Amino acid sequence: MTLLAVHAAGVGALPVDRPAVHADDEGFLRGRAVFETLRVYDGRPFRLEAHLERLRRSASLLGLPEPDGASLAVAGTEAIRDGGERDAVLRFLWTPGREGMGPPTGLALVSTLPPGLEELRARGLRLAVLSWAPGHRLAATKSTSYAENLAAQDEAQQRGCDDALLVSADAVVLEAPTANVWWREGNRLLTPSLEQPILAGVTRGAIWELAPEAGFIPEEGVFRLERAAGADELFLSSSVREVMPVVSLDGSPVGGGRPGDAAGALQRALRACATAA
Repeated sequence: MTLLAVHAAGVGALPVDRPAVHADDEGFLRGRAVFETLRVYDGRPFRLEAHLERLRRSASLLGLPEPDGASLAVAGTEAIRDGGERDAVLRFLWTPGREGMGPPTGLALVSTLPPGLEELRARGLRLAVLSWAPGHRLAATKSTSYAENLAAQDEAQQRGCDDALLVSADAVVLEAPTANVWWREGNRLLTPSLEQPILAGVTRGAIWELAPEAGFIPEEGVFRLERAAGADELFLSSSVREVMPVVSLDGSPVGGGRPGDAAGALQRALRACATAA
């Protein structure tokens, strides 16, 4: 992705080719910061308020000052305008600022969409199954302490896959490093319960709402890996990649090894919802 625009909450536009965070900012020194990433459709951020609310909850869990949602929303709107792309990625970053000096830093960054998303959607993801033991406190936050998530993606790619499916030590399905996971059994859509150490995805919530209109019944619970592996189809949901079908787990095909009907129907429903006037 290419960075197009940066705005600081309450300050205004910043040069995209210059540092925007001090080297002694706690977000940089300790990874003590939170963020949100969302899609921009035709110049409009999708479910902006839900993302800002989750940013506030994440900040509270890490003991950070409460984000100024109104100032961040303005910064996001201005960054989208300055970025010049009608379809883009908007990211908010909230840090406590310089250690012992404050004030907090709030940034809105606009970037181009990752390349190749539609080609990947048509082909479907290959996932590697990785055992995962997240901390319960951080699992519910969008913290910038993302090294373990990225290491999981790197390991999956080293194994010839596109991404990872994270499971607990006793093979209970959790999530992907940057996405929630779903699978279909008949007309039922199953997804791990939020009582587990996973992130409550905003797009996950949208899929839950849209599923009945698309003819599916959403259900959450605690499910073991063999349940997902034997499903009629499997897919991920996230803000940037939207609905992304999965065609294999550890080299074994899922749902016949091709993108499924539910993933296609829900992708179309999500896109229609996001682009509605």
